[in-house]
Amino acid sequence: MKKIIALLLAMVMVCALFTACASSNGEQNDNGNTTDGIVKKVALVTDVGTIDDESFNQACWQGTEAWCKANNIEYNYYQPTEDSTDARVLSVAQAINDGANVIVMPGYLFGATVLTVQEQYPEVYFLAVDVAAGDLTLDYTNYYDPMANVACLTFSEEQAGYLAGYAAVKDGYTKLGFLGGMAVPAVIRYGYGFIQGADVAAKEMGVNIEINYTYGGQFQGSPEITAKMEGWYQGGTEVVFACGGGIYTSALEAAEKNNGKVIGVDVDQSYLSELFITSAMKGLQNVTETVLEELNTGKWGTYGGKITNFGLLEGEYVGLPTAEGSWRLGTFTVEEYETIKNGIKDGTIAVSNDTAALPAVSEFTVVNEIG
Repeated sequence: MKKIIALLLAMVMVCALFTACASSNGEQNDNGNTTDGIVKKVALVTDVGTIDDESFNQACWQGTEAWCKANNIEYNYYQPTEDSTDARVLSVAQAINDGANVIVMPGYLFGATVLTVQEQYPEVYFLAVDVAAGDLTLDYTNYYDPMANVACLTFSEEQAGYLAGYAAVKDGYTKLGFLGGMAVPAVIRYGYGFIQGADVAAKEMGVNIEINYTYGGQFQGSPEITAKMEGWYQGGTEVVFACGGGIYTSALEAAEKNNGKVIGVDVDQSYLSELFITSAMKGLQNVTETVLEELNTGKWGTYGGKITNFGLLEGEYVGLPTAEGSWRLGTFTVEEYETIKNGIKDGTIAVSNDTAALPAVSEFTVVNEIG
Protein backbone atom coordinates (compact mmCIF):
# COMPACT_ATOMS: atom_id res chain seq x y z
CA MET A 1 0.00 0.00 0.00
CA LYS A 2 2.81 2.41 0.88
CA LYS A 3 4.44 1.67 -2.45
CA ILE A 4 1.21 2.49 -4.28
CA ILE A 5 0.79 5.78 -2.39
CA ALA A 6 4.41 6.72 -3.08
CA LEU A 7 3.92 5.92 -6.77
CA LEU A 8 0.79 8.07 -6.92
CA LEU A 9 2.57 10.97 -5.22
CA ALA A 10 5.42 10.70 -7.68
CA MET A 11 2.99 10.78 -10.62
CA VAL A 12 1.29 13.88 -9.18
CA MET A 13 4.65 15.63 -8.82
CA VAL A 14 5.61 14.77 -12.42
CA CYS A 15 2.29 16.11 -13.71
CA ALA A 16 2.70 19.30 -11.69
CA LEU A 17 6.22 19.77 -12.99
CA PHE A 18 5.04 19.20 -16.58
CA THR A 19 2.23 21.74 -16.15
CA ALA A 20 4.64 24.31 -14.70
CA CYS A 21 7.02 23.86 -17.62
CA ALA A 22 4.21 24.19 -20.11
CA SER A 23 3.02 27.39 -18.43
CA SER A 24 6.47 28.93 -18.40
CA ASN A 25 7.27 28.07 -22.01
CA GLY A 26 3.94 28.89 -23.61
CA GLU A 27 2.12 32.15 -24.35
CA GLN A 28 -1.24 33.00 -22.80
CA ASN A 29 -4.23 33.86 -24.93
CA ASP A 30 -7.17 36.15 -24.12
CA ASN A 31 -8.75 33.45 -21.93
CA GLY A 32 -5.60 32.77 -19.95
CA ASN A 33 -4.92 29.46 -21.69
CA THR A 34 -1.44 28.61 -22.86
CA THR A 35 -0.27 28.13 -26.41
CA ASP A 36 3.10 27.37 -27.94
CA GLY A 37 2.47 29.86 -30.74
CA ILE A 38 -0.34 29.59 -33.25
CA VAL A 39 1.53 30.59 -36.41
CA LYS A 40 3.26 27.63 -38.07
CA LYS A 41 3.94 28.95 -41.56
CA VAL A 42 2.96 32.20 -43.27
CA ALA A 43 2.24 32.69 -46.96
CA LEU A 44 1.58 35.94 -48.79
CA VAL A 45 -0.43 35.80 -52.00
CA THR A 46 0.02 38.83 -54.25
CA ASP A 47 -2.76 40.49 -56.21
CA VAL A 48 -1.91 41.81 -59.69
CA GLY A 49 1.32 43.31 -58.31
CA THR A 50 4.55 41.71 -57.15
CA ILE A 51 6.52 41.68 -53.92
CA ASP A 52 8.78 44.41 -55.34
CA ASP A 53 6.05 46.73 -56.68
CA GLU A 54 7.12 49.66 -54.44
CA SER A 55 3.57 49.64 -53.09
CA PHE A 56 1.24 47.62 -50.86
CA ASN A 57 2.28 44.13 -52.02
CA GLN A 58 5.89 44.93 -51.19
CA ALA A 59 5.04 46.60 -47.87
CA CYS A 60 2.95 43.63 -46.70
CA TRP A 61 5.67 41.24 -47.84
CA GLN A 62 8.27 43.21 -45.87
CA GLY A 63 6.04 42.98 -42.80
CA THR A 64 5.58 39.25 -43.28
CA GLU A 65 9.29 38.69 -43.83
CA ALA A 66 10.39 40.83 -40.87
CA TRP A 67 7.99 39.20 -38.40
CA CYS A 68 8.70 35.65 -39.57
CA LYS A 69 12.47 36.13 -39.42
CA ALA A 70 12.23 37.61 -35.93
CA ASN A 71 10.14 34.64 -34.76
CA ASN A 72 11.92 31.88 -36.71
CA ILE A 73 8.75 31.08 -38.65
CA GLU A 74 8.81 29.65 -42.18
CA TYR A 75 7.32 31.91 -44.84
CA ASN A 76 6.85 32.14 -48.60
CA TYR A 77 4.92 34.04 -51.26
CA TYR A 78 2.75 33.00 -54.18
CA GLN A 79 1.94 34.99 -57.30
CA PRO A 80 -1.29 34.04 -59.11
CA THR A 81 -0.96 33.24 -62.79
CA GLU A 82 -3.62 35.79 -63.79
CA ASP A 83 -5.86 38.55 -62.46
CA SER A 84 -8.86 36.46 -61.42
CA THR A 85 -10.52 35.18 -58.27
CA ASP A 86 -10.01 31.59 -59.46
CA ALA A 87 -6.27 32.15 -59.82
CA ARG A 88 -6.03 33.78 -56.39
CA VAL A 89 -8.03 30.95 -54.78
CA LEU A 90 -5.73 28.43 -56.46
CA SER A 91 -2.66 30.18 -55.03
CA VAL A 92 -4.24 30.19 -51.55
CA ALA A 93 -4.95 26.46 -51.86
CA GLN A 94 -1.38 25.80 -52.96
CA ALA A 95 0.01 27.75 -50.00
CA ILE A 96 -2.18 25.82 -47.57
CA ASN A 97 -1.23 22.53 -49.20
CA ASP A 98 2.41 23.54 -48.67
CA GLY A 99 1.78 23.89 -44.94
CA ALA A 100 0.80 27.52 -44.40
CA ASN A 101 -1.79 28.11 -41.69
CA VAL A 102 -1.72 31.91 -42.07
CA ILE A 103 -2.36 33.66 -45.38
CA VAL A 104 -1.67 37.37 -45.96
CA MET A 105 -3.72 38.84 -48.82
CA PRO A 106 -2.99 42.47 -49.78
CA GLY A 107 -5.48 44.50 -51.75
CA TYR A 108 -9.20 44.95 -52.38
CA LEU A 109 -9.11 42.36 -55.18
CA PHE A 110 -9.09 39.66 -52.50
CA GLY A 111 -12.65 40.43 -51.39
CA ALA A 112 -14.20 37.64 -53.43
CA THR A 113 -11.31 35.33 -52.57
CA VAL A 114 -11.96 35.83 -48.86
CA LEU A 115 -15.59 34.81 -49.30
CA THR A 116 -14.52 31.72 -51.23
CA VAL A 117 -11.84 30.40 -48.87
CA GLN A 118 -13.01 31.42 -45.40
CA GLU A 119 -15.51 28.54 -45.15
CA GLN A 120 -13.40 26.09 -47.13
CA TYR A 121 -10.44 26.44 -44.73
CA PRO A 122 -11.87 27.24 -41.28
CA GLU A 123 -8.63 26.20 -39.57
CA VAL A 124 -6.55 28.75 -41.54
CA TYR A 125 -6.17 32.41 -40.53
CA PHE A 126 -6.52 35.05 -43.23
CA LEU A 127 -5.13 38.60 -42.99
CA ALA A 128 -6.99 40.58 -45.66
CA VAL A 129 -5.09 43.86 -45.83
CA ASP A 130 -6.90 46.77 -47.54
CA VAL A 131 -10.06 44.66 -47.90
CA ALA A 132 -13.07 46.70 -46.74
CA ALA A 133 -16.78 45.99 -46.31
CA GLY A 134 -17.51 47.09 -49.87
CA ASP A 135 -15.07 44.48 -51.19
CA LEU A 136 -16.72 41.47 -49.51
CA THR A 137 -19.05 40.66 -52.37
CA LEU A 138 -19.30 38.27 -55.30
CA ASP A 139 -21.73 40.31 -57.36
CA TYR A 140 -21.71 43.88 -55.93
CA THR A 141 -25.33 43.32 -54.93
CA ASN A 142 -25.00 41.10 -51.88
CA TYR A 143 -22.36 41.84 -49.22
CA TYR A 144 -21.11 39.62 -46.42
CA ASP A 145 -19.24 39.83 -43.13
CA PRO A 146 -15.85 38.20 -42.57
CA MET A 147 -15.91 34.93 -40.65
CA ALA A 148 -14.03 34.43 -37.40
CA ASN A 149 -10.89 33.22 -39.20
CA VAL A 150 -10.62 36.41 -41.29
CA ALA A 151 -9.26 39.81 -40.22
CA CYS A 152 -9.99 42.66 -42.62
CA LEU A 153 -7.55 45.52 -42.06
CA THR A 154 -8.26 48.94 -43.57
CA PHE A 155 -6.74 52.42 -43.35
CA SER A 156 -7.75 56.07 -43.18
CA GLU A 157 -6.23 56.97 -46.55
CA GLU A 158 -8.10 60.27 -46.53
CA GLN A 159 -5.93 61.44 -43.63
CA ALA A 160 -2.69 60.64 -45.47
CA GLY A 161 -4.03 62.32 -48.61
CA TYR A 162 -5.04 65.39 -46.60
CA LEU A 163 -1.54 65.73 -45.15
CA ALA A 164 0.05 65.42 -48.62
CA GLY A 165 -2.26 68.03 -50.17
CA TYR A 166 -1.86 70.42 -47.26
CA ALA A 167 1.94 70.08 -47.29
CA ALA A 168 2.21 70.61 -51.07
CA VAL A 169 0.23 73.87 -51.03
CA LYS A 170 1.99 75.13 -47.92
CA ASP A 171 5.26 74.46 -49.73
CA GLY A 172 4.24 76.79 -52.54
CA TYR A 173 2.69 74.49 -55.14
CA THR A 174 -0.49 75.95 -56.63
CA LYS A 175 -0.97 73.77 -59.73
CA LEU A 176 -1.54 70.23 -58.52
CA GLY A 177 -2.65 66.95 -60.06
CA PHE A 178 -4.14 63.70 -58.77
CA LEU A 179 -3.58 60.57 -60.86
CA GLY A 180 -5.48 57.66 -59.32
CA GLY A 181 -5.26 54.06 -60.42
CA MET A 182 -8.69 52.44 -60.38
CA ALA A 183 -11.54 54.32 -58.72
CA VAL A 184 -11.81 51.96 -55.75
CA PRO A 185 -12.62 53.24 -52.23
CA ALA A 186 -9.03 53.37 -50.96
CA VAL A 187 -7.82 55.35 -53.97
CA ILE A 188 -10.84 57.66 -53.83
CA ARG A 189 -10.20 58.35 -50.14
CA TYR A 190 -6.60 59.29 -50.92
CA GLY A 191 -7.75 61.65 -53.67
CA TYR A 192 -10.60 63.29 -51.77
CA GLY A 193 -8.37 63.75 -48.73
CA PHE A 194 -5.76 65.35 -51.00
CA ILE A 195 -8.33 67.87 -52.23
CA GLN A 196 -9.48 68.65 -48.68
CA GLY A 197 -5.96 69.27 -47.37
CA ALA A 198 -4.92 71.39 -50.34
CA ASP A 199 -8.08 73.50 -50.07
CA VAL A 200 -7.60 74.18 -46.35
CA ALA A 201 -4.00 75.25 -46.94
CA ALA A 202 -5.10 77.52 -49.81
CA LYS A 203 -7.69 79.19 -47.57
CA GLU A 204 -5.17 79.70 -44.79
CA MET A 205 -2.68 81.27 -47.19
CA GLY A 206 -5.24 83.19 -49.25
CA VAL A 207 -3.88 81.78 -52.52
CA ASN A 208 -5.69 80.34 -55.52
CA ILE A 209 -4.93 76.76 -56.45
CA GLU A 210 -5.99 74.41 -59.24
CA ILE A 211 -6.18 70.62 -59.09
CA ASN A 212 -6.43 68.32 -62.12
CA TYR A 213 -8.11 65.07 -61.10
CA THR A 214 -8.28 61.76 -63.01
CA TYR A 215 -8.17 57.96 -62.78
CA GLY A 216 -6.11 55.79 -65.08
CA GLY A 217 -8.40 52.76 -64.77
CA GLN A 218 -5.44 50.49 -63.92
CA PHE A 219 -2.62 50.03 -61.44
CA GLN A 220 0.29 50.32 -63.83
CA GLY A 221 1.64 52.97 -66.13
CA SER A 222 1.07 53.05 -69.88
CA PRO A 223 2.10 55.22 -72.85
CA GLU A 224 -1.39 56.73 -72.92
CA ILE A 225 -1.30 57.71 -69.23
CA THR A 226 2.24 59.06 -69.62
CA ALA A 227 1.07 61.22 -72.52
CA LYS A 228 -1.78 62.58 -70.42
CA MET A 229 0.62 63.44 -67.60
CA GLU A 230 2.98 65.14 -70.05
CA GLY A 231 0.08 67.29 -71.14
CA TRP A 232 -0.62 68.24 -67.54
CA TYR A 233 2.98 69.20 -66.79
CA GLN A 234 3.29 71.12 -70.03
CA GLY A 235 0.05 72.91 -69.16
CA GLY A 236 1.42 74.17 -65.86
CA THR A 237 0.87 71.34 -63.36
CA GLU A 238 3.78 71.41 -60.91
CA VAL A 239 3.27 68.24 -58.86
CA VAL A 240 1.16 65.09 -59.33
CA PHE A 241 -0.01 62.77 -56.56
CA ALA A 242 0.35 59.38 -58.28
CA CYS A 243 -1.88 57.01 -56.37
CA GLY A 244 -2.28 53.42 -57.50
CA GLY A 245 0.50 50.84 -57.46
CA GLY A 246 2.76 51.05 -60.52
CA ILE A 247 0.83 53.90 -62.14
CA TYR A 248 3.44 56.22 -60.64
CA THR A 249 5.78 55.21 -63.47
CA SER A 250 3.76 57.28 -65.95
CA ALA A 251 3.74 60.34 -63.69
CA LEU A 252 7.45 60.00 -62.99
CA GLU A 253 8.37 59.58 -66.66
CA ALA A 254 6.37 62.66 -67.58
CA ALA A 255 7.84 64.65 -64.68
CA GLU A 256 11.39 63.77 -65.74
CA LYS A 257 10.73 65.16 -69.21
CA ASN A 258 8.96 68.33 -68.04
CA ASN A 259 10.71 69.45 -64.85
CA GLY A 260 7.80 68.31 -62.71
CA LYS A 261 7.46 66.79 -59.24
CA VAL A 262 5.65 63.72 -57.89
CA ILE A 263 3.99 62.68 -54.62
CA GLY A 264 4.24 58.97 -53.81
CA VAL A 265 1.70 56.68 -52.15
CA ASP A 266 1.35 53.81 -49.66
CA VAL A 267 5.07 53.70 -48.76
CA ASP A 268 7.97 56.16 -48.75
CA GLN A 269 8.84 56.28 -52.45
CA SER A 270 11.55 58.93 -52.16
CA TYR A 271 14.24 56.38 -52.99
CA LEU A 272 12.81 55.99 -56.50
CA SER A 273 13.72 59.50 -57.62
CA GLU A 274 14.70 62.92 -56.34
CA LEU A 275 11.50 64.18 -57.97
CA PHE A 276 9.36 62.70 -55.16
CA ILE A 277 8.75 65.56 -52.74
CA THR A 278 6.86 63.40 -50.22
CA SER A 279 4.64 60.30 -50.00
CA ALA A 280 1.18 59.72 -48.49
CA MET A 281 1.85 56.57 -46.51
CA LYS A 282 -0.11 53.99 -44.59
CA GLY A 283 1.40 51.49 -42.17
CA LEU A 284 0.97 48.33 -44.22
CA GLN A 285 4.13 46.72 -42.90
CA ASN A 286 3.45 47.81 -39.34
CA VAL A 287 -0.11 46.47 -39.34
CA THR A 288 0.95 43.15 -40.90
CA GLU A 289 3.56 42.63 -38.19
CA THR A 290 1.17 43.75 -35.43
CA VAL A 291 -1.63 41.36 -36.37
CA LEU A 292 0.73 38.42 -36.91
CA GLU A 293 2.09 38.98 -33.42
CA GLU A 294 -1.39 39.27 -31.90
CA LEU A 295 -2.43 36.06 -33.63
CA ASN A 296 0.63 34.15 -32.50
CA THR A 297 0.12 35.17 -28.86
CA GLY A 298 -3.51 34.10 -28.78
CA LYS A 299 -5.14 37.50 -29.28
CA TRP A 300 -6.75 36.88 -32.64
CA GLY A 301 -10.13 37.82 -31.18
CA THR A 302 -9.09 41.48 -31.39
CA TYR A 303 -9.29 41.31 -35.18
CA GLY A 304 -10.87 38.01 -36.25
CA GLY A 305 -14.32 38.32 -37.78
CA LYS A 306 -14.00 42.11 -37.90
CA ILE A 307 -13.10 44.98 -40.20
CA THR A 308 -10.58 47.05 -38.26
CA ASN A 309 -9.54 50.51 -39.42
CA PHE A 310 -6.13 52.04 -38.74
CA GLY A 311 -5.53 55.79 -38.84
CA LEU A 312 -4.16 58.60 -36.71
CA LEU A 313 -6.92 58.17 -34.16
CA GLU A 314 -5.70 54.60 -33.61
CA GLY A 315 -1.95 55.35 -33.69
CA GLU A 316 0.84 56.21 -36.12
CA TYR A 317 -0.70 54.32 -39.02
CA VAL A 318 -0.80 57.02 -41.74
CA GLY A 319 1.33 60.05 -42.51
CA LEU A 320 4.24 61.52 -44.46
CA PRO A 321 7.88 60.36 -44.20
CA THR A 322 9.94 62.66 -42.00
CA ALA A 323 13.42 61.08 -42.27
CA GLU A 324 16.10 63.51 -43.39
CA GLY A 325 16.56 61.87 -46.78
CA SER A 326 12.82 61.66 -47.43
CA TRP A 327 11.72 65.16 -46.42
CA ARG A 328 12.08 67.24 -49.58
CA LEU A 329 9.65 70.04 -48.80
CA GLY A 330 11.42 73.38 -48.81
CA THR A 331 9.36 75.83 -46.74
CA PHE A 332 6.86 73.56 -45.00
CA THR A 333 8.67 72.18 -41.95
CA VAL A 334 8.47 68.90 -40.06
CA GLU A 335 7.34 70.86 -37.00
CA GLU A 336 4.43 72.36 -38.95
CA TYR A 337 3.58 68.91 -40.26
CA GLU A 338 3.50 67.45 -36.76
CA THR A 339 1.13 70.22 -35.66
CA ILE A 340 -1.34 69.40 -38.43
CA LYS A 341 -1.01 65.67 -37.83
CA ASN A 342 -1.69 66.13 -34.12
CA GLY A 343 -4.78 68.16 -35.01
CA ILE A 344 -6.16 65.14 -36.87
CA LYS A 345 -5.17 62.88 -33.99
CA ASP A 346 -7.03 64.89 -31.35
CA GLY A 347 -10.03 65.52 -33.56
CA THR A 348 -9.68 69.29 -33.95
CA ILE A 349 -9.13 68.72 -37.69
CA ALA A 350 -11.85 66.62 -39.29
CA VAL A 351 -11.14 64.83 -42.55
CA SER A 352 -14.14 63.36 -44.33
CA ASN A 353 -13.93 59.79 -45.62
CA ASP A 354 -17.07 60.16 -47.75
CA THR A 355 -16.48 58.77 -51.24
CA ALA A 356 -19.88 59.59 -52.73
CA ALA A 357 -18.83 62.82 -54.48
CA LEU A 358 -15.90 65.20 -54.83
CA PRO A 359 -15.42 67.27 -51.66
CA ALA A 360 -16.85 70.78 -51.62
CA VAL A 361 -14.08 73.38 -51.86
CA SER A 362 -13.68 77.07 -51.14
CA GLU A 363 -13.44 79.92 -53.61
CA PHE A 364 -9.67 79.52 -53.51
CA THR A 365 -9.72 76.06 -55.15
CA VAL A 366 -10.70 74.85 -58.61
CA VAL A 367 -10.91 71.09 -59.25
CA ASN A 368 -10.87 69.91 -62.87
CA GLU A 369 -12.27 66.38 -63.04
CA ILE A 370 -10.82 64.86 -66.21
CA GLY A 371 -11.99 61.64 -67.81
